[in-house]
Amino acid sequence: MQKIFSLLGLSLALSFGTAYAAGEAAASAPAAASAPVGKTAQQGKMATCNQEAGDKKGDERKAFMKQCLAAKPATASSDKKTAQQEKMKTCNKEAGDKTLKGDARKTFMKECLSNKG
Repeated sequence: MQKIFSLLGLSLALSFGTAYAAGEAAASAPAAASAPVGKTAQQGKMATCNQEAGDKKGDERKAFMKQCLAAKPATASSDKKTAQQEKMKTCNKEAGDKTLKGDARKTFMKECLSNKG
């Protein structure tokens, strides 16, 4: 009789432990949804490339996916470079409009390019 009570107690403890663990897993599910940003971004990129691949099959799809996943998005540094190039064009145009040459042009360009905004 004592063995039956021991087994019954053990099985109850295991069932409560399993139920508790299941509750803990459900409670931590929102934390798992906020996975690391890099992995989530890669998964998003994969989903986008899959959609763009459409009906492609075989080697054509493989080549497309390789190219799509390897493509790097525009970065802030490329935007900065473009802004700097635009600033250079503007300053060159202004210097040309003023017909500046030599040291006067160098001084003007230095001031124009160092202005923020």
